[in-house]
Amino acid sequence: MTMKRKSILLLAGAIALSVFGGCVSTVLDTSSETKESYTQQSEDKSQQKATVNPTKLQTPKFDLSSIPEYSGNPYVEINDNEPYFSDDEYTTSPFEYYSDLDTLGRCGMAYACVGKDIMPTEERGSIGSVKPSGWQTVKYDCVDGNYLYNRCHLIGYQLTGENANEKNLITGTRYLNVEGMLPFENMVADYVKETDNHTLYRVTPIFKDDELVARGVLMEAKSVEDNGDSITFCVYCYNVQPDIKIDYKTGESEYTVPTTKEEPKVESKVESKAESKAESHYEDPEESPKNENTDTHTYILNTNTKKFHYPDCSAVKRMKDSNKEEFTGTRDEVISRGYDPCQKCFP
Repeated sequence: MTMKRKSILLLAGAIALSVFGGCVSTVLDTSSETKESYTQQSEDKSQQKATVNPTKLQTPKFDLSSIPEYSGNPYVEINDNEPYFSDDEYTTSPFEYYSDLDTLGRCGMAYACVGKDIMPTEERGSIGSVKPSGWQTVKYDCVDGNYLYNRCHLIGYQLTGENANEKNLITGTRYLNVEGMLPFENMVADYVKETDNHTLYRVTPIFKDDELVARGVLMEAKSVEDNGDSITFCVYCYNVQPDIKIDYKTGESEYTVPTTKEEPKVESKVESKAESKAESHYEDPEESPKNENTDTHTYILNTNTKKFHYPDCSAVKRMKDSNKEEFTGTRDEVISRGYDPCQKCFP
């Protein structure tokens, strides 16, 4: 399908990196000189969307030196897990914004109000033509899928349908892509599909000085219609790969001898589920290790999203009755009917 775009105006802050005593801070500048245009995009060009009035964004001050060193957890909560959106940013008019590349070819903030009308309706296309800043093609046996780096979408494809958009792709480790970002992307995608509601969603890559590879990404999201009751998070995801040392200035890397590490501390329900049962972009859910594939259970099927859930899953409470179907049988049977497991309750 040919992608066609329409534009709406909305104030966007520019991300500025500043160094204070050797510490890197990311500041969203909201002065009048930094007002930019948002590009509202839709795969269905016949859809008319409302214009969003320009607003000022709250200024999130993010100091990289305040983030603890990676110690086994793929992400850490920032600002008490509360995103930096200001009250007047909330809108139910879907939009997308992608910052221009800087002079080093690096991505900046990506920002969207995610709704079903800008989500993709077809399979993701090729993104191999894009080589983000710091891109290196290298393999390690200790990495799932072997390749150290993925072309990581700042705003996941399942949310806005962006393919080879160089403003939305960074050099990210497999670990960042799958363990760090994916559970949050799936959480938002499932919520929007199941409720037809909207979520403000912003991802900012965090670079130190003139390094070409981001040290991590700041991910923020909040569901609009219920003022965050369903979706609220503000997290920093580490762009690391266990047992691999990365030169963030160039993207080069080397294998390090594994050391004994303590069991990662579970800091939230998203992390604990992601660590124990998460499924990646590339894994077949049927191949996930399960001990209960042949046991009989009662599941709730969402006939719209083609996801299946445990009956007590929070997503079931938000599901429309017209999309809800109860099924009793084995996990293999429900998968054979074309359903995928929920990314929240992991049935």
